[in-house]
Amino acid sequence: MAMNLDGRLVVAISSRALFNFEEENQVFEQGDDRAYMQLQRERLDIPAKPGVAFSLVKKLLAFNETPSQRVEVVILSRNDPVSGLRVMRSAQYYELPIIRCSFTRGEAPWRYLKPLHANLFLSTHLSDVRAALNAGVPAAQVYPHSAHASQAHPGEVRIAFDGDAVLFSDEAELVYQNQGLNAFQQHEMDKVTLPLPDGPFKPLLVALHRMQQAEIPHMRIRTALVTARSAPAHERAIRTLMDWNIEVDEAMFLGGLDKGEFLREFEPDFFFDDQTGHIESAARHVPSGHVASGTRNAD
Repeated sequence: MAMNLDGRLVVAISSRALFNFEEENQVFEQGDDRAYMQLQRERLDIPAKPGVAFSLVKKLLAFNETPSQRVEVVILSRNDPVSGLRVMRSAQYYELPIIRCSFTRGEAPWRYLKPLHANLFLSTHLSDVRAALNAGVPAAQVYPHSAHASQAHPGEVRIAFDGDAVLFSDEAELVYQNQGLNAFQQHEMDKVTLPLPDGPFKPLLVALHRMQQAEIPHMRIRTALVTARSAPAHERAIRTLMDWNIEVDEAMFLGGLDKGEFLREFEPDFFFDDQTGHIESAARHVPSGHVASGTRNAD
């Protein structure tokens, strides 16, 4: 009988999101594919340094230290198979139990997300992220120069989400852009009892909530909603989560205040937002990823 990953939280991740390959990538960006491959070959026995999403992956894999395998991390990389050897050796060096990988040598790897039934895809390639989102997979472009996660919470995975165009659809965001703040607030008051439509990251929040309910003794998940909404528009967001029967641990309704410093205090292992300005602010303090969805990210 064929193996399957049913019931697991499946995270697909590119090599540059997991490890710091920025020096090697500079060689690749110069257009010399062979020189890049040779450099990776020469460094096969040198473990790559941890990348932006390393903490998130390591902590999620710690949920597997029980009889049940709850998390599967799969590397989906544009690297060639030879360079992929270094990726997998680096994972082994850090004792990350990653056994599945695909190396496509420049071809888009996102098409393998569907057979994996992936709950999340993290990549530094914006085109792959857009394609994954269009295919219905929660995905974010990792900013490789983001700050790394705090080590203050070793037994807790902390994830922060923006609301509109991330957890929720951009329905209300469109009103704000087209008609302004007052119309947005009135729109949300008029529809306060009507749940917001699903956003691209709702499936990930559902999967995380399921893991929270499993009550693994040595690992916990803590979630936060970090949004530019303010009262009275906060109520519809909270009511939507209630309708989904999902609880978040913290909700910050910042009314346009800069998110970066609040995220610095929350100390997430990762933060997801659809606006590049918010991501650039957050990336100075915490690992961050751009969710290229909604009207603000239209091609």
